[in-house]
Formats: sequence, C-alpha cells, structure tokens
Amino acid sequence: MIENQAMTALIRRSFPDAHVEIVDLTGTMDHFNVLVRSGAFRGVPLMDRHRMVEKALSEARADGRIHAMSIRTEILE
Repeated sequence: MIENQAMTALIRRSFPDAHVEIVDLTGTMDHFNVLVRSGAFRGVPLMDRHRMVEKALSEARADGRIHAMSIRTEILE
C-alpha cells in the first residue's frame, strides 16, 4: 500500500515540475491510474515517457506497494 502523497513525492523527485493526478482504482491503495504532466516529456516518445514514470516509481513497485498502474503522460506547456 502507498498513499497518493507518497507516490506524488516519488514522481516529483524525478520530475520537479510535475502535475500529478492519482486515482486509487480498488480502494486497496495498490492499483492506480496515474497522470503525470511534465515539461521533461517534451520531445520524448510516449513509451519512453511511460518508462520514465515507471523508473520514478520503481522503488514502490519493487517492494510491492504498487501492484498495478495505468500511466498517462502529457507535456506540460
């Protein structure tokens, strides 16, 4: 289990300008929809953006706090 605030903090370590929206899909705090808007995505292909977010959250994925997530990324203008 991980709280939205902790997930947001992990994402912002990699993307300080990020606007983050997180939805807990099941109420168990381990299945999420994640939207990250960041200027860091400018010029980066979609799959690489997702990999960047996965990397930012890799610690929580590895220790089981995040079981599943759907990622959306947008370029922050």
